[in-house]
Parts: sequence; C-alpha cells; structure tokens
Amino acid sequence: MVNKGAKPGSATRRPTVEALEVLLQEPIKVLDHGFIRVVDYMGDDKAIVDAARVSYGRGTKTASEDRALIHYLMRHHHTTPFEMAEIKFHIKLPIFVARQWIRHRTASVNEYSARYSILDKEFYLPTEDQLASQSDENRQGRGKTLSSTESAQVLGILRQDAERNYEHYEWMLNADSKDGNRAGIARELARINLTLNTYTQWYWKIDLHNLLHFLRLRVDRHAQSEIRQYARQMLTVVQAWVPQTYEAFVEHRLEAINLSRTATSVVRRMIKGEQVTQSNSGLSKREWLDLLAGLAIAPEDDR
Repeated sequence: MVNKGAKPGSATRRPTVEALEVLLQEPIKVLDHGFIRVVDYMGDDKAIVDAARVSYGRGTKTASEDRALIHYLMRHHHTTPFEMAEIKFHIKLPIFVARQWIRHRTASVNEYSARYSILDKEFYLPTEDQLASQSDENRQGRGKTLSSTESAQVLGILRQDAERNYEHYEWMLNADSKDGNRAGIARELARINLTLNTYTQWYWKIDLHNLLHFLRLRVDRHAQSEIRQYARQMLTVVQAWVPQTYEAFVEHRLEAINLSRTATSVVRRMIKGEQVTQSNSGLSKREWLDLLAGLAIAPEDDR
C-alpha cells in the first residue's frame, strides 16, 4: 500500500488510514493562534481487533464482526487492545491550557524550551462570548457572560499586560539591543515574566485508550472552554483514524451516563411509576441534578 505521507515512489507495508493520511502534517486551527497537527500514527481499527483475537491464533473476520467486537471491548472496558494503536500530535497552545493538559500523565511529551529558545510574541485573547463572571455553583467554572463594556475592559487589560510583559522579556534578553551595552539575563530567567496566555508548543504521543480517556474528560461541558476546543478537534481526528472505535466510544462512553448504585435504584423507582424527589432519592443535590441532566429531565422544585 502506498503511504501518501512518504516520498513519491516509496511504499510501506504497515497499515495506513486514507482519511488520516489526508490530515497528516496539516495544522488544524484552534483558538486564535493555536493548532493541532498529526505528525505520525500507528495502527487502525483492524489492529485493535487483531490484538483482541490474538489468543485465537487467527486473523480478523468480517467487517461487521470487527465492529461488534470493538463495541464489546468498549462496553466491557477491555482496554488493552486499544493500547495497540498510537498517535503523535504537534500542538500549539497557551501555557495555562498546557498546565491543565499535563495533568494527563499517560502520554510522552516534549515541550518547546524557553531555556534554549525565545518564545514568539503570540498570546491568547478570548472572544467576548468567552468572558464571564465566576460561577456561583461551580468554583472552577464560569457564570454569566460579561457586558460588552466589561468585556472590552478585560480584553484591554489582557492585551496590555501580555504586550508589556513581552516587551520586558525582550529587553531582559537584550534582543533589541543594537550597541551591545546590555548583557541581557539568561533565557531561563527572562521567561518567568511572561503571562500564562503566551503560546507554547509540544509533541504529544499517546496510545488510543488513554487518548479516549483524555477526550472523554476534556470534551465534557464541565471542562474549561479553551481545552475543550482542542479536544473537539482531536475527536474529529479520532473519527477519521479509527471510525469503528469512534462510533463505539460515542455510544458507550461519550454519550453514555454512569450511574451509582443509588442512582440506579432511583431510575428503577421512576420506571415503576414512583414519584421520586431529591429529598427522598438518597442523592445529594448535585448528584440529583447530574442524574436529571443525564436523563434529559428538566429539574423542578424538589422533583
């Protein structure tokens, strides 16, 4: 099979995915200056079912049987076969998003080093619809959107601070000195003055199982908007790369709900026609609201 990412006339014997080959090396824009770019990948849907069936000593069967097996593996949390596929991204993102991202410790990461190199004068500025007050219910989330006047003030401050601090960064590096009279300080020290909305870059390699876990958490409505935008673009890459796995992931993880023992009991009572309220459900208010949201039931007063 010809590898479209290889030099003309060369070929590869490894599995390739045409839909992902089209995306290979092409930046996918995220936020104002960010992007994700697929650098390389290994494996496909077939690699997953081959790994699952290796104990049988024979290859894969029909496409419909492969699909059913992938759904079975996803439904029953048999994760090892999904670890047989890997992908490597080049990602450009604001530092504050990177600090959230790095909490997922299941990937291999190599970040652009401001000890060795000078960071570009690029920083993230949110759009007005992303500027909101602190949420009253979620201590790590956003609440009501700011007015146009307030948004303009906030954006002005963010832009002014980022530009001023970058100018100081350049001055400390002696980057704009023509006469050489200033020695400049070490890059590893000058960088500490930069704002958290400054862009950084890294290479990020991860297996499919852990990538899906990352995406399940980061496309969730509770995740911060900025990292959620990266996750949504990565989800489109997964769909192109392993469509059968993507389908199973959406069915059994992304759009499924997980019920605790008490929540399961509540659902059973509802099915029997019992009038269940938060006060007699055995659930906390937050658990109750999460259950109603998962069941697409509008909350009522002490329902």
